[in-house]
Amino acid sequence: MQYLRSFLPWIVVSILIGSFDARLALGAGLVVALALIGYQRAGGRPWDAQVVEISATLFFAVATAVACAAPDSAFVEDYASAGSSLWLAMTAWGSLAVGRPFTLGIARTSVPSEHWNTPLFLSVNKAITAVWAAAFTVTGAGSALLHRYQPDSGGARTALTVAGIVLPILFTIRYPDIARSRFLAARQTAAAPQDHTK
Repeated sequence: MQYLRSFLPWIVVSILIGSFDARLALGAGLVVALALIGYQRAGGRPWDAQVVEISATLFFAVATAVACAAPDSAFVEDYASAGSSLWLAMTAWGSLAVGRPFTLGIARTSVPSEHWNTPLFLSVNKAITAVWAAAFTVTGAGSALLHRYQPDSGGARTALTVAGIVLPILFTIRYPDIARSRFLAARQTAAAPQDHTK
């Protein structure tokens, strides 16, 4: 569950926001993100496997500064959840745009190095990153719209946020095996002798 650990700062903030002062909740997210990076670096985890954690650090640093600069504004608290999802969406889409899907570094921690530069490995990570990017986009936009037009829909926003994490995790777990099976089947079909008597 490496992905779930990467989202720990976001989970902490989603639990605290609304129940505590926004500055405290966002500051806690920043502290957790920094601690997570430090802990994982000490354990030898490479930088490219911590794109989500680095993104969290940047987001919570800016959001905490904004919340501290305007402590009486409800905007940060009201839209922190939507903003964080949209920030993650930009991180994921941006990593695809530069040809470095953010899941590559994470996948390399559990896949033998001889597979790292294969077309299949890159293709699988592009697909997984695209699913995460789409989920973040839908979650962020949906959360903002729900808050704007249905401000009392806290349960619906929570369900949307949970689905926006759980569904991509399930896809991330299942898709590599599906893609590998399809790849092997296609290779066997291509290698099979053709019957030219027909």
